[in-house]
Amino acid sequence: MRRVVFNQKGGVGKSTITCNLAAISAHQGKRTLVIDLDPQGNSTQYLLGAASDDLDATLADFFDQTLNFRLNARDTTEFIVATPFERLHVMPSHPKLEELQGKLESRYKIYKLRDALNEIADDYDVVFIDTPPALNFYTRSALIAADACLIPFDCDEFSRRALYSLLDNVQEIKSDHNRDLEVEGIVVNQFQPRASLPQKVVQELVAEGLPVLEPYLSASVKVKESHEQAKPMIHLDPKHKLSQEFVALHDTLARKYGA
Repeated sequence: MRRVVFNQKGGVGKSTITCNLAAISAHQGKRTLVIDLDPQGNSTQYLLGAASDDLDATLADFFDQTLNFRLNARDTTEFIVATPFERLHVMPSHPKLEELQGKLESRYKIYKLRDALNEIADDYDVVFIDTPPALNFYTRSALIAADACLIPFDCDEFSRRALYSLLDNVQEIKSDHNRDLEVEGIVVNQFQPRASLPQKVVQELVAEGLPVLEPYLSASVKVKESHEQAKPMIHLDPKHKLSQEFVALHDTLARKYGA
């Protein structure tokens, strides 16, 4: 199963959701890979900590290789790095991804990520793909390579307005490039149950028949500590309320989709 975590709006928790679901997947025994397509590299830093500053190969090197024919091209596995957490690996990001984007788009390298994941399909049970907050070359590559799309939603009116455009964009990718792509669900993030606006917005999404997933993820300062220590919640504090919500969300997905 390949899941892309995507929202065109920034600050909705894409990297946090990606890394925590992936960490739980690995913790439960599945061979898990995170692909960090965001040039900001938040998922890379979250999973590797200080080691993210000293990497021999990144996704920038992978994509750069696709632009030039090489007799001794590196295998896809050479761009994968082990994290400190058992069974959890990452294809790390790099700021150079930003400058490569125009060249990759003009040379139509949009299927290279899908092809690379097909090459290593037997090595991993689950793949999570973190994306930039924009519908660009890297996001389209991820949607083309994925089986399912998770949409983080942070309970405000701006996010709601952006959601409809996002769903249309995913549907267009599905129609044009990847007929197997499905919207797996909307992940409600930073939810405050005692505040009236978040409840109202989420209830309206449910009433519209949109695939809102449960449980909702609570707002918590603990996640900032998790980022700082480069430890997903399941490793930092497995008994914390937010950790348990991530586990329940992961298990909901696993039961529904079998991965």
